[in-house]
Amino acid sequence: MKIGIFGGSFNPIHTGHTRLGKWLVSKAIVDELWFLVSPLNPLKQGCTDLLDDQARLHLAQLAIEGKPGLHVSDFEMHLPRPSYMVRTLEALRQAYPQHEFVLIIGADNWQRFPEWKDSDIIMKHHGVCIYPRPGFDIDATALPPKVHVVRTPLYPISSTEIRQAIAEGHYHGRGLTPRVWQEIKKHHYYQS
Repeated sequence: MKIGIFGGSFNPIHTGHTRLGKWLVSKAIVDELWFLVSPLNPLKQGCTDLLDDQARLHLAQLAIEGKPGLHVSDFEMHLPRPSYMVRTLEALRQAYPQHEFVLIIGADNWQRFPEWKDSDIIMKHHGVCIYPRPGFDIDATALPPKVHVVRTPLYPISSTEIRQAIAEGHYHGRGLTPRVWQEIKKHHYYQS
């Protein structure tokens, strides 16, 4: 089975994430998409409003309810920190040798991909599927062999903007599933 690995802090997960996942599964780019909730992205060390692991995991689980082919995984939370995708993918290959894992990243992350730990080793063992992000153009003709761009719809939703709007008191649920928004309000997440 081909599993798309979509890693991130998902702080919080939003409908852009889940709609992208549904699109990738519906077009048979991957058989399943796993949202791999990261404990701490080494490239985001300065994030001060990161919810704890279990809260972000729970929000992600609420967001995918009733969406076939989408799964939430805490796999990376059980690995040594900081979380490096090269280590995570190696551990996934060992834990699930029956699956083929494909890394799903945005065009913005592809531009930073050379900064990732052992990015060349990731590409040696895994396909990389790049989805578009506004303002980040990718020349598909210049990509390595196992790397390709998928022309998904654009989902211009930002976790950062959602957190900021909640903190400023003018967020009203756009971009979050109702269950996720209710949980955020219930626990007063992201409020100053």
